[in-house]
Amino acid sequence: MRCWKPPAESQSGTTAVYLNVYDLASFNSLIRWFGIGIYHSGIEVHGVEYAFGAHKSSRTGIFSGKPRKFAGGNFRKSILIGWTEKSADDMKAVIAKLGERYKGNTYDLFSRNCNHFCNDACIALTGKPIPNWINRLARIGVMFHCIIPMEVDAVAICNFP
Repeated sequence: MRCWKPPAESQSGTTAVYLNVYDLASFNSLIRWFGIGIYHSGIEVHGVEYAFGAHKSSRTGIFSGKPRKFAGGNFRKSILIGWTEKSADDMKAVIAKLGERYKGNTYDLFSRNCNHFCNDACIALTGKPIPNWINRLARIGVMFHCIIPMEVDAVAICNFP
């Protein structure tokens, strides 16, 4: 007998929007019990995964690829965020609009990373944010930004492919 039943996911769209989460550190399995981890994420819509990464140019840092195949990390899980009515062509417009804000040279490990992009994209597509645990370590890092060595801050974990 169950004491609690999760709420049913209401479908208000025709296309599923998934958040694909990747482990970027082998010790994530140990620290996730503390509610933190080092994760990369991408959104999967219409069979394409979109993510954000760093480069030195002022052009967009958003890139696309095959779902669940990010080479820089180990695939952890796919989370259904919600549903959208956006067509594949509409997605191009959404990504172009997000690309105006997510330039490769604006990447910041703590305040503008791949998880921030996915959160904004999921809200634009479904009205729902990504789960808090995905980017919790970055939010903690913002509080300690001044004591983290510049080398760590300068290294973009989610490099542009």
